[in-house]
Amino acid sequence: TKKKREVIVTNDQTGESKAYLIPYGSRIKVQDGAMLEAGDELTEGSVNPHDILKIKGLRAVQDYMLQEVQRVYRLQGVDINDKHIEVIVRQMLKKVRIEEKGDTEFLPGTMVDVLVFNEVNEQMEAEGKAPATGEQIMLGITKASLATDSFLSAASFQETTKVLTEAAIKGKVDHLVGLKENVIIGKHIPAGTGMKKYRDVALNTDAHISETIELSLEDEDESLENAETAETSVGTETAGEVPGAGDQAETAGDESQELEAEDVLAEEPENDEE
Repeated sequence: TKKKREVIVTNDQTGESKAYLIPYGSRIKVQDGAMLEAGDELTEGSVNPHDILKIKGLRAVQDYMLQEVQRVYRLQGVDINDKHIEVIVRQMLKKVRIEEKGDTEFLPGTMVDVLVFNEVNEQMEAEGKAPATGEQIMLGITKASLATDSFLSAASFQETTKVLTEAAIKGKVDHLVGLKENVIIGKHIPAGTGMKKYRDVALNTDAHISETIELSLEDEDESLENAETAETSVGTETAGEVPGAGDQAETAGDESQELEAEDVLAEEPENDEE
């Protein structure tokens, strides 16, 4: 009708039907007779990610968040690699709300890191005990940053006084597992070559460096010996007699004596004329 629009979905297996009221102004995305799956969109527009997580599961909400963020950037002509958005989405989905504790020490209603949750459950199953059950929850980027196990990382983000006060009241201990807290206190970040398994790695460059130094010292000694030998040979040639030097001196003396005799002979005729 004009006043009210509905989409009726019927389950073929059970025969149950459910009517969904379509808001005014919304465009219906499905056609009559179309086959739908749980979680499919009936109208155009954005979908609540929490509903996708509850109905379709973790992988579906991850894909949806990735596509929605990329769509906004592509409209602006910006190309971003998927891995950068995937890191953010993973941080938003890293918490689990405990529903039943089983034989674990978790408290119902508390939020636990998904890695810790899985590790404890594996340990309980290995020991034959009842594991805990929980529901994956999706946090905003602000709450996800503040919900970290490191109070140093949370305090560096926002609400510093509140975070530090709660950490002091609860007696929290920061094990410095992440990157931010290690940067704050000036330690090596636990990533890449700064990881713990690479701290005891020793390079085999010491022997090569020592060999290089020895070779360079030997080259310097050889060059010094060659220089000393060259200086000794030059000094010997300078101190010795130069061949033909005495003959040249005698020839020059004879020529000077002949010139003096000619001058004397030229003066004698002048005296006779007087």
